[in-house]
Amino acid sequence: MPAIEQDAPATIAPQKSTPTFDPKDVTVIFVLGGPGAGKGTQCSKLVSDHGFCHLSAGDLLRAEQERPGSQYGDLIKDYIRNGLIVPMEVTIALLENAMAADLKAKDSQKGRFLIDGFPRKMDQAVKFEETVCPAKLVLFFDCPEDVMESRLLERGKTSGRDDDNAESIRKRFRTFIETSMPVVNRFEEVGKVLKLDATPPPDEVYANTEKALAERLGPDF
Repeated sequence: MPAIEQDAPATIAPQKSTPTFDPKDVTVIFVLGGPGAGKGTQCSKLVSDHGFCHLSAGDLLRAEQERPGSQYGDLIKDYIRNGLIVPMEVTIALLENAMAADLKAKDSQKGRFLIDGFPRKMDQAVKFEETVCPAKLVLFFDCPEDVMESRLLERGKTSGRDDDNAESIRKRFRTFIETSMPVVNRFEEVGKVLKLDATPPPDEVYANTEKALAERLGPDF
């Protein structure tokens, strides 16, 4: 894996326009992994212990589909139900708005964001880095499919989510392997991926995540 200077990270593609946020002020860490890998759980712990802002692309999309008067609501609902990827313009706009809202609430230009479940396709990664902010790192939670399916079916008993059923889960697995793993592989080529085994209990995964981040970002990350 190529070495990347910490204060001058490689970008996925040449930027064709000025990003909304300056990477000197805003740290973006993409959090990727298959459905049920435990991304949300790990993000919640990092928020609590280290002060990150956690933005879940999926949560933002689900909130938008329920928002009265949303022009995207029905479209988002159909895509999610069928295990498909929502058009990137919608997702990127929601993420950018949420980042801006967090900075405004803190009355600061500086922020640190864990963006969970995004980018799910290569074109999303390129577009986000060109127009919103280049990513500092990718946390990739690697987990066998059978473990993830078991977790999701258990969650589906109480989550009320349309996509926590066996058919949707398998569609989401296929979508992740076909479209999202190339994103992980591409970021790995430029030395930005921290790969974590997500099979152990959450506390063990979290200890390994903290260790990996401290080694890359410094002990006071």
